[in-house]
Amino acid sequence: MIKVGIVGSGAMGSGIAQVAATAGHEVVVLDANPQALQKAATALAATMAKLVEKGKITAEKAASVTGNISFVSDIQAYAGCGLVIEAIVENLDVKKKVFADIEAVAGADCILASNTSSLSIASIASVCKAPGRVVGIHFFNPAPLMELVEIIPAVQSDDATVAAAKALIDSWGKKTVIAKDTPGFIVNRVARPFYGEALRIYEEGVADMATIDWAMTQLGGFRMGPFTLMDYIGHDVNYVVTETVFREFFYDPRYKPSFSQKRLLEAGWLGRKSGRGFYNYAEGATLPEPAKNEALGQEICNRVLVMLINEAADACFLNIASREDVDIAMTKGVNYPKGLLRWADEIGIATVVERLDALYHTYHEDRYRCSPLLRKMAAEEQTFFA
Repeated sequence: MIKVGIVGSGAMGSGIAQVAATAGHEVVVLDANPQALQKAATALAATMAKLVEKGKITAEKAASVTGNISFVSDIQAYAGCGLVIEAIVENLDVKKKVFADIEAVAGADCILASNTSSLSIASIASVCKAPGRVVGIHFFNPAPLMELVEIIPAVQSDDATVAAAKALIDSWGKKTVIAKDTPGFIVNRVARPFYGEALRIYEEGVADMATIDWAMTQLGGFRMGPFTLMDYIGHDVNYVVTETVFREFFYDPRYKPSFSQKRLLEAGWLGRKSGRGFYNYAEGATLPEPAKNEALGQEICNRVLVMLINEAADACFLNIASREDVDIAMTKGVNYPKGLLRWADEIGIATVVERLDALYHTYHEDRYRCSPLLRKMAAEEQTFFA
């Protein structure tokens, strides 16, 4: 069984380390910050103790997992690793330096992977002398609980590297999907309208945040409304991903960020983590009540949903991923109640096209352009799945 290296001891790096160690691998977690390493080790011990207390694992298994993980500050620990996964700050220059440093230490047969959620794998691989062994392996937070992992080949990635990475992550009990190396990959690309269109509806004054959240959860079946979810993720993360996808897609208006969210970030109102975001989480604060108007709620839900379906269809049209992988990604990666393409089949693709065209005719904005795939399928009375 190969030795696994993790770069970064934050929540994501530690979570991936726990997954690999649980699968029986020897794992080394590297961080230049000694305090961060100690914090990660303490958090891991607490997590294992909690799992034992809840009866999820035995004390022996907990001891095995913690025993499999070493927290180190010397990059030489990566010598002998068969896989190293980088999980640090979303900064391309920093990642490039890290990959160049790792390649100088790791053996020639070691797979080098990035857990980036939106940056170019090709760009990261470009600094390596052997870029064919670089691949994207994108986990979702929290890594021990979230089943989905996106595997992203760079244009330089060897087929054998991609196949080996996929097989290994599958063996860890994860559900892998293959995504083209484009901004946001599958999930962070397709999910943008869940936030962006909800923000647009709010900014137009169609409904307040509480009503939009109510519509998407109670009528749409989503686990969290968009504003609650943005506050949960944190605007320092969610807004930055939106801004990155917008920029990397050459400022396509479909991914345009919102001033409402940007102002929260600028104010330091990051969501739950800071006690204030779209909602006030201070002790004693009262959350606003939604206007439970079902006609309005259905209008909101339909508008957000067709934008999501449009994005999912375009991901297929542009060969970002297969139809099956797009639906798996959205149900396993962000817990959508249904796969968006199967949902389109249920609604009727002609109805989806009609609703998108109605939005376009109202706004005359490119943001509402209908995917050519949907238009073609509607004309030919096709469905995504038989």
